[in-house]
This record gives sequence, C-alpha cells and structure tokens, in this order.
Amino acid sequence: MARKIQGIDRERYLVLKGLLEERRREIQEKLRSLRESVPAEAADVRDAEEQSVDDFVREVDIALMQMKSETLARIDEAISRLERGTYGRCQECGEEISEARLTAVPFAPLCRGCQEEAESRIRAERATRAFARLQRELASVTLRAGRE
Repeated sequence: MARKIQGIDRERYLVLKGLLEERRREIQEKLRSLRESVPAEAADVRDAEEQSVDDFVREVDIALMQMKSETLARIDEAISRLERGTYGRCQECGEEISEARLTAVPFAPLCRGCQEEAESRIRAERATRAFARLQRELASVTLRAGRE
C-alpha cells in the first residue's frame, strides 16, 4: 500500500505538487518576460498618438503582470493546502472539488458552486457600486440644473 501524505497517497501528492510547481515556473517565466518587455519611459520626444499607444501597451502589460502575480499567489496557496492536507477541499463549503475542476484549474480553492456564488456576489457588488456612482452623478447634474 502506498504511503499517505496528509490524507492522500504519496504518488498523487507528488503528481499534484509537480503540476503546481510546473505551473508556478511557467508563470514566473511569463512574468520575467513581461517585466523585460515593459519599456521604461522613453526620453525621446514623440507625438501624442505614439505616446498614447505606448501608454496603452504599457498599461496592458502591467495589468498582465498583476494578473500573473495573483495567479502565482494562488498557486503558492494551493501548494500550502497540499502540504497541510486540505488541497481538493472547497474552502467555503468543505466539500470535495471535482477532479475535472482541479484538472482545469489545479489551484482552485473553491468548488464550482461556491466559485459561481462568489463571482455572483462580486458582480452584484460591482453593479451596486456602479448604480451608486450613477445616482451621485445624476444628483450632481440635477443640482447644477437647478442652479441655472
């Protein structure tokens, strides 16, 4: 019988850890590449259109670096869960995360149902903030119109 490590057999543990570490290496390489590709502020004078395109490309690269860094943190958290013996269990409901989900997203901390609920809450919060912003803008426009 295979020796168990934190509730899963040694072979499965090694496969999962190897998979997560490989993903970590891939993302670290992509981050390194992105950091090298983000140009420093150019000292030469360019027209506004060229500068605008450069600024946009730079912002996209920075956003990609942030996303990759967040994914890297999730992978590190998954490795910690694996070492603690909680990998594969939903952090929200405690149920097992499906093998299909873990194959697709090996660092997933939530089962599909809890992930969908979390995304739903995020969308609702964004919609609430957007609605509040629109209400403030409408109140501001109404106030200005009343002064005229």
